[in-house]
Amino acid sequence: MYSYKSRVRYSECDGDGRLTLVSMIDYLQDCSTFHSEELGLGFRELKQKGYGWILAAWRIEIDRLPEFGEEIDVRTWCYEMKSLHAMRNFEILDAKGTSCVRAESQWLLYSLKDNKVVRIPSELEAYVEDTPRIPMPKMQRKLRAEGPGTQASPITVGEQFLDSNGHVNNAQYVLMAIGALEELGVEAPMSTVSVQYRSMARLGDVVVPVVHDAEDGRTIELLNNMGEVYAIVKLQER
Repeated sequence: MYSYKSRVRYSECDGDGRLTLVSMIDYLQDCSTFHSEELGLGFRELKQKGYGWILAAWRIEIDRLPEFGEEIDVRTWCYEMKSLHAMRNFEILDAKGTSCVRAESQWLLYSLKDNKVVRIPSELEAYVEDTPRIPMPKMQRKLRAEGPGTQASPITVGEQFLDSNGHVNNAQYVLMAIGALEELGVEAPMSTVSVQYRSMARLGDVVVPVVHDAEDGRTIELLNNMGEVYAIVKLQER
């Protein structure tokens, strides 16, 4: 298990002084990136080998979002690696050791040369360890939007949205989804956040958010101009 300690910064908080959803996701992503660096398999090293990890999906359970100034412990471990995917858990604990956030995620290895997902080579098995999977509900196999949707304003991808692979960063899709809800004046529960990524948006692409009512929350499709899905974000109660 890899872990690092931090303190919730003012710049990461909302108007109520709590860690924002997107900043929380950034903590999880940073933790996995630090883990890779610790193993000597950071994004620079992978890029030299012609690879990059891409996130296919995750499910995040939130008991509470820590407040400004709180000390937190962010943890991650890879509990399974098969030929075409790796499964990784995350957890954020408060200063008392109480779990505030738990997440499960599925990752794919991307060939920068061939521009496609490839089998994971044995040299990357260093990620896998014996720490068991968090006992939480498994991710839905495929997220779907239900019923008619309401379109929010299209978003043109700028440099600020991109990661080191030149694609829109995973957390930015969630930020776009939240922004669409705010624009439409729609509230949504956020105790469970599920995201599935279908294709990669790049610099200059246009992302069209479409908000759908779901039985237990909201589903936001993030589409291209042809109606094809970049990502689907579902916010619900457990």
